[in-house]
Amino acid sequence: MQSLIEQILLFSTSEAMLRHFVVWLSAAAVFVLVLGGTVLTMNLLDPVRRRVGALSGDAEDSSRRTIVKVATAVGPVAAFVLPQKELERNNMMVKLTRAGFRSPMALQVFYFIKTLLMIFLPLMMLIASNWMPEVASGEILTYAMFAAGIGMLGPNIVLEKLVRKRMRALTNAFPDALDLLVVCVESGLGLSAAIQRVAEELEISHPDLSFELAMVNAEIRAGMPREQALRNLADRTGLEDIRGLVGLLVQTMRFGTGVADALRVYSEEFRDKRTQKAEEQAAKMGTKLVFPLVLFMFPIFFIVAVGPAVIRIIDAFTKI
Repeated sequence: MQSLIEQILLFSTSEAMLRHFVVWLSAAAVFVLVLGGTVLTMNLLDPVRRRVGALSGDAEDSSRRTIVKVATAVGPVAAFVLPQKELERNNMMVKLTRAGFRSPMALQVFYFIKTLLMIFLPLMMLIASNWMPEVASGEILTYAMFAAGIGMLGPNIVLEKLVRKRMRALTNAFPDALDLLVVCVESGLGLSAAIQRVAEELEISHPDLSFELAMVNAEIRAGMPREQALRNLADRTGLEDIRGLVGLLVQTMRFGTGVADALRVYSEEFRDKRTQKAEEQAAKMGTKLVFPLVLFMFPIFFIVAVGPAVIRIIDAFTKI
């Protein structure tokens, strides 16, 4: 990395060498774009894939089939840019899952988009430099590197925002789900039947949490142990509240205690926790209002209150 930086600095001292470097970099970017586009087009136009998609069934939505086709097509291209470390791939897959992207090709598509932006944005910057003759070559190279950094970090920032948005939606839906779960268990339903009923009731109001609960029942019906299915729910959502509920349910099933009593106690504790959190937020409100009051309200107040007096004093001194 240090040698690459030294070479770039060496090129920046020579305008001719810098020009050759930019030309070769543009040629490499165009080559990669053409290669990726060719592979993507060949995969999309593959008659075997189109035939398999046509025979996949009428129940599958057409938009979903299109997404699957695109993900399958970019898979061979994106495989070359995947991180080599298993830990990094697992962490990114967890983030994609928590953001709602559960396709097996989600990781490949994500890194394919990052690579495409890292190549496309600097290339657009280099093309736009033809209409900016007053900009020096060194500045153009700096802007191109900055655009490549945006292409590398932009998808991660968007993914983090999607994860926070979905976790916020799950957090808002959890109290309703917990109350419904308590009512269903106390009315005599088993835990699996209660989870299925809650998932059906929340399908319209809170679709994200409804899908997660339905996934738990699907895993249990597929033969997965109930404890493992509940732990998968906690891992997919990443919420401490759901993780605490899962721990309580696992402990209850392991020791054979009553699920209804445990859920009732947890619901009361969770309600007290929410009340304390609301009181904490209300107590912080006064401190948080100090800064906007000092920066925005007080200057306007002083201008309105003291402004006319200052104007009169200035008029009085000008008449003397």
